[in-house]
Amino acid sequence: MKSTRRKFLQASVISSAAVLTGGQALAGSIVQPRPATNGSIVISTWDFGRAANAAAWSILERKGRALDAVEAGVRVPEADPSNQSVGYGGLPDRDGRVTLDACIMDEFYNCGSVMALEHITHAISVARLVMEKTPHIVLAGDGALQFALANGFKKENLLTPESEKAWKEWLKRSRYEPAINVENQLFRKENSSYPGGAENHDTIGMVALDASGNLSGACTTSGLAYKIHGRVGDSPIIGAGLYVDNEVGAATSTGVGEEVIRIVGSHLVVELMRQGHSPEAACKMAVQRIIKRSPEKSKNIQVGFLALNKKGEYGAYALQKGFTYAVKSSKTELVKPSKSIYG
Repeated sequence: MKSTRRKFLQASVISSAAVLTGGQALAGSIVQPRPATNGSIVISTWDFGRAANAAAWSILERKGRALDAVEAGVRVPEADPSNQSVGYGGLPDRDGRVTLDACIMDEFYNCGSVMALEHITHAISVARLVMEKTPHIVLAGDGALQFALANGFKKENLLTPESEKAWKEWLKRSRYEPAINVENQLFRKENSSYPGGAENHDTIGMVALDASGNLSGACTTSGLAYKIHGRVGDSPIIGAGLYVDNEVGAATSTGVGEEVIRIVGSHLVVELMRQGHSPEAACKMAVQRIIKRSPEKSKNIQVGFLALNKKGEYGAYALQKGFTYAVKSSKTELVKPSKSIYG
């Protein structure tokens, strides 16, 4: 009888501890998440996200870490010279220099970023090393390049003949007129001489949930084409172009970065999800915040948000029609148009 009572009391203590911790173990101040209820999933911006998702999924399907998946995923468009908005082959600034911005964030609030980085294709991998090997979050310009070279990255010319030709054509007009949307890959290949077509620009932002229920995200871009040298948008700014909160969800953005920075957009989306809003509703509310801040400007620019919560639910919303995003899980592989306020 005493033995039975002792076992009952032991079980009661264990049960009470589980209630107090939400059924989770504590590691310092970090609460370890429960396994994802809907399995692994990766989502990313634009139609070229499909190929990036495939690379990320090769890690997620083996129960790999979301951080490794998002880095591997966005490296695909970074190395694709036909994608003139990310990495190698990206359109240059008005001085003909290709500068890259990228950031990455894991499930423990660790993050790293590079801004105005030149001569290195995989800016996202440099950002990860900033996160893992330095006490800093951001390295910029020559400092970021020196760090990359010191860590074994190869210096190379990122300006491809195609992008150089587009830049020289732009110099004849020298008018800064960013296009509202990035067209799909086929459109760009078939319409390279389309007026203003060379100014199509954008970012790949990717967030993923792995089999352990952990979130991570990555964002990388060559920025707005023909920008002033040294301009940095939202993409490498934690909280603007990307934010991950492992208790709630993750979000990323695309479009005119200045407007995203003004509302700290990706952080806003995550906080709205914390309040109980669905990913799509949170993205819509962030877009509406931009309209409230800049009602006239918002009619002529594009900004879109993409979000994923801890349940594996995802959603997006944009100012203008035309923003697409890619989704990959064990049950789904698709490219989907986002809902929008205008059009």
